Amino acid sequence: MRTATLPQPVIADRGLRVCWRGWSALAVLMLPVLLVAVDNTVLSFALPQIALDLEPTSIQQLWIIDAYPLVLATLLVTMGTLGDRFGRRRMLLIGAVGFAAVSAVTAFAPDAVWLIAGRAAMAVFGAMLMPSTLSLIRSIFADRRQLRLAIAIWAASFSAGAALGPIVGGLLLEHFGWGAVFLMAVPVLVPLAILAPILVPESRDPQPGRVDPVSIALSVGALLPVVYAVKQMAVSGIGGIVLPLLAAGALLGVLFVRRQRRTTGPMLDVSLFGNARFSGALLVNLCSVIALVGFLFFVTQHLQLIVGLSPMQAGLALLPSLAVMIVAGLAVVPVSSRLAPRVLIPAALVFSVAGYLGIALTTGPHSLLPTVLASVSLGIGIGMAETVSNELILSSAPAAKAGAASAVSETAYEVGTVLGTSVIGGLLTAVYRSSIAIPAGVPAGVAAEARETLAGAVHASHALGGATGRALWDAAARAFDSGVMMAGLIGAGLVVVAAIVAAATLGGTRDSVE
Repeated sequence: MRTATLPQPVIADRGLRVCWRGWSALAVLMLPVLLVAVDNTVLSFALPQIALDLEPTSIQQLWIIDAYPLVLATLLVTMGTLGDRFGRRRMLLIGAVGFAAVSAVTAFAPDAVWLIAGRAAMAVFGAMLMPSTLSLIRSIFADRRQLRLAIAIWAASFSAGAALGPIVGGLLLEHFGWGAVFLMAVPVLVPLAILAPILVPESRDPQPGRVDPVSIALSVGALLPVVYAVKQMAVSGIGGIVLPLLAAGALLGVLFVRRQRRTTGPMLDVSLFGNARFSGALLVNLCSVIALVGFLFFVTQHLQLIVGLSPMQAGLALLPSLAVMIVAGLAVVPVSSRLAPRVLIPAALVFSVAGYLGIALTTGPHSLLPTVLASVSLGIGIGMAETVSNELILSSAPAAKAGAASAVSETAYEVGTVLGTSVIGGLLTAVYRSSIAIPAGVPAGVAAEARETLAGAVHASHALGGATGRALWDAAARAFDSGVMMAGLIGAGLVVVAAIVAAATLGGTRDSVE
């Protein structure tokens, strides 16, 4: 398959080196990856300030986080197909310019509704960025060992962005308003728009899936009601429209799959899921992301609103865990060529289980050190598992289907992001709201604000002051930590599921490199 207008990388020394242009192209492709990772982490740290400034409800607070990954997840397959047909580099550039422009506007959102709308608009262009990076990497690095290292660097960029996010975001949040975190997209994406046409080769699928409006509608219709139902169920339990929404999403999902099977040139090649290694690695990715994003959702609030750290201090507290995630993701590369993934991934995830169990037992305003240690253990496991599973997803698919495989992988990542916030974050919210005991003497309006979110309770306690305000803060902290304990146990369970899936589906021994 001819995938690039520039010469293919020169393989030398048993495939351990490629020409400088291939690695330079990889460096350029890391820019949008870093941006997305920084954006997700910074938003988690900015959420307490956003909650205090815009005063969103608990549902709106979840949607501020979820609007972006939800819209992104529904469009990734579509944008991956468009990239396969019209050029992956072209889609990357369109996405970069659009994302930067919308981010700049979103920085000045006047209320929660506008902020949610801005996040959704950012997702439209974000959906053009991520599948393009992975599929371009797949076309640039043909050798299996080179591809494995390139994907490890790609995965490490997520961790690097997550590590830089708290530091850069903390500096911004201590000197500027929360809108500054959205303006970071501009200086990151301008170099991408300049360098990508020079260094990144264009690539296309010679037999791309057709753009099918019916399939697009079915894919969106399958994801939206299911995720919304999960959000509602996590906050208010099963009942009302939850079950009808789940049924509608399942039905539309079945219709989408049937259409892809029967259509010539489908938008998504569903036969990819018949490969056990592909599907197993995808499920490992999904469970790992749910666990990681759910962790970030509550630990940032715990460190700032209960332990009492500033955004900058909270970022520094999580820096060790994000740093070891990078190191673990790169260190696992040589090991993965010698140890079967069905053994390696479960072994790595033992660290993540230990981290989540540790965080479940870590509560109170004096829990900084245990929280840091638990997050380090979690980071080791997630870093190793993400590198191996992402490489398996891409290498298990034919090179001609790199765009489809990349889109599916990114969809799993973004759906995991939504579910991490919805399931773990929603469960935490439900436990908090049901267990907070409002002290006597708190006015009804203030009590209602305190029941909505932890940030609302902290704001209300400061407004009340005195013994009543302190009692309200203590009640909110106890209720939130009860939710953290439950969320930690759920997260540990998800990681165990990922380990079982890996052991059952990722068979085989050490890879044979061509």
